[in-house]
Amino acid sequence: MSGAQARRTFVVEADGGSRGNPGPAGYGAVVKDAASGETLRETAEFIGRATNNVAEYRGLLAGLRAAYELDANAAVLVRMDSKLVVEQMSGRWKIKHPDMRPLAMEAAAVFPPDAVSYEWIPREKNKHADRLANEAMDAGKRGERWDAGASRAELDAAPGTPAAEPAVAEPAAATDPGPTAPAVRVGWGPDLGTPTTFVLLRHGETPLTPEKRFSGSGGSDPELSAVGRRQAAAVAESLAARGTVQAVVSSPLRRCQETAATVADRLGLSVRTDEGLRETDFGAWEGLTFAEVRERHAEDLEAWLASPTARPTGGGESFEEVARRVAVTRDKLLARYAGRTVLLVTHVTPVKTLVRLALGAPPESLFRMELSAASLSAVAYYADGNASLRLLNDTGHLR
Repeated sequence: MSGAQARRTFVVEADGGSRGNPGPAGYGAVVKDAASGETLRETAEFIGRATNNVAEYRGLLAGLRAAYELDANAAVLVRMDSKLVVEQMSGRWKIKHPDMRPLAMEAAAVFPPDAVSYEWIPREKNKHADRLANEAMDAGKRGERWDAGASRAELDAAPGTPAAEPAVAEPAAATDPGPTAPAVRVGWGPDLGTPTTFVLLRHGETPLTPEKRFSGSGGSDPELSAVGRRQAAAVAESLAARGTVQAVVSSPLRRCQETAATVADRLGLSVRTDEGLRETDFGAWEGLTFAEVRERHAEDLEAWLASPTARPTGGGESFEEVARRVAVTRDKLLARYAGRTVLLVTHVTPVKTLVRLALGAPPESLFRMELSAASLSAVAYYADGNASLRLLNDTGHLR
């Protein structure tokens, strides 16, 4: 391509298995360079008790997110031996089971729809991902996490049971049975150990906050106001009294960095910065009130309120794009801080998105949550893939 860089193409091969269907389950996924066949990334995880279909969808999701981390602008060919997943994600079969829809929606949101295509392959051509899934299940049986750096000699010393054959599925026009059990265990189950907990802190007030102006990644990057600094200090005292936070990760924007520094200093911790926690880029709406946007960009605003794929005027981010970014960041931090309590200092949209994804709620739920400056929310993530919302918009420390 002259004058432009050629778009990269990845091949994602994914698989999942359940020893019992439902039973102890795991997934594996590999990302390869389409041109050279080189393996670029491997990922696998034991996910507790689940069905074949659930494990396969979890493998797809992990593979797509790994590819997105490598290059968010790439084209992706997904190759799987699950006829069910391939046909459903291609849109040819309906997804009738209500517990499968959230997994399919998350997978569809990682890349733009036109960037991903799906291909069914026979199982013997999906051995790489199948092996990773079995390694993950073997590790889970031993009470360990799958380790990408484990030597082949170690793995060969403890061979795994082959993953169960995927469930047979028929087109929706005839019958689409869906999975034989819910995608994620709902309600109480066995003790899954210590969850990873994200304590979600919206930054303190800035001069733009009381004026209710759009303030995202593309604006003036305001600092905390005097009120915001007092709020940050109050949060710091409250969290110090609880004594549960073990790490602090912050958006790169100034208002979050200042809030995070105040809290971290009080807790005796350092601050790690993650770009994925930044606020939405609101494009030409930055610094404007809602009324001003309605007056100047009425058509774009209505489209934005109606669809998660619509962008603000001037090339901002859609809610769908933010959700992909936040989901990738969530999974990265879950892997880094497994079993720990982490304070994420971020903004309105990332906090609401993490809550929405934890609940499996639709995108329009973003408009139905109140999130005050310097408020605390919390989500716990368990080994079986469940997420539990523990707190939302707590401002008791500010009273």
